[in-house]
Amino acid sequence: MNRTNAINALVGLRIAVGAASWLTPRPAGKLFGLDSKANPQAPYLARLFGVRDIALAYGAMSSEGEHQRQWLTAGLACDVADSVAGIAGGRRGYLPKFASVLVTATAVAAAALGAVALSQE
Repeated sequence: MNRTNAINALVGLRIAVGAASWLTPRPAGKLFGLDSKANPQAPYLARLFGVRDIALAYGAMSSEGEHQRQWLTAGLACDVADSVAGIAGGRRGYLPKFASVLVTATAVAAAALGAVALSQE
């Protein structure tokens, strides 16, 4: 995969997940195996996450050169942290195993796309 394809795939993933999380936080959470009925604050947290992903997508697609590298690096840091959080949630039992796998896999996929984009500068 070349840099342009990696960035386009990453931006598409971020916009899809971010928009779904912000616009429809309960159904989006349910797709990831999360129970928003058990945690009424979950939609608020989903919207925080969603807008972050949309901002990272916008930054990566609307910039070039060093600025784009900075956006991609910030996104990679977030994706690595999200991966660790997903694993921790599964291991510590506050995320169901299925949800842990889904959120971690999504974050790892985004991290991989960001790493590919950064490695091909």
